[in-house]
Amino acid sequence: MYADEAQNIFHAIVEVPRWTNAKLEIATKDPLNPLKQDVKKGNLRYVANVFPHKGYIWNYGAIPQTWEDPNHKDSNTGCSGDNDPIDICDIGNKVCSRGEVIRVKVLGTLALIDEGETDWKVIVINTADPEASDFNNIDDVRRLKPGYLEATVDWFKRYKVPDGKPENQFAFNEEFKDRDFAIETVKSTHEFWKALISKKTNAGEINCINTTVSDSPFRCSPGDAEDVVKSVSPL
Repeated sequence: MYADEAQNIFHAIVEVPRWTNAKLEIATKDPLNPLKQDVKKGNLRYVANVFPHKGYIWNYGAIPQTWEDPNHKDSNTGCSGDNDPIDICDIGNKVCSRGEVIRVKVLGTLALIDEGETDWKVIVINTADPEASDFNNIDDVRRLKPGYLEATVDWFKRYKVPDGKPENQFAFNEEFKDRDFAIETVKSTHEFWKALISKKTNAGEINCINTTVSDSPFRCSPGDAEDVVKSVSPL
């Protein structure tokens, strides 16, 4: 999870590059959790363009080694976790690639309530961005990228409406929480992940097979992992 723990710099995996529509995500039920395009009713899933936006309006992804525990009711939102890694929205200038791993600085978070589940959206900036040093908290986004936070709320509120679903709701009256709150939220989901990967909590359908967590009962050998990769169809 950490790129630099002392500085609270995190790794993030880009699932969906900015301006694209294919809904790729970490497939938590598959061995080794690959990136795959979501399938709904037998069809590949794409996010509609919600005027005036084109596709996703940030590099969208997740922080590894985090888990929003569906068995835990969040004291701030009153809703349980969505059973996925915690999501990030990278506001940096670079359009990243699918599967790219970037180092990010946390700026704040938005509490989306998605069909009754807590689904944190952590606002971050790529530390490699030339403007990264100017962004240290959510107020810097409001000041230096005017309209971006409002567009973010608008996008998350309406992106499912073209599919016939109602507008999404938010905790905190649609307000963004600041950097410190967001960092603590990320760290709490890391603790939930540690309980998950050590079998201290029920994984349900999540596949916890991994090659790197030394004390995890789910750890497999590199050879076993290679067999998993060879057993699936090519990219």
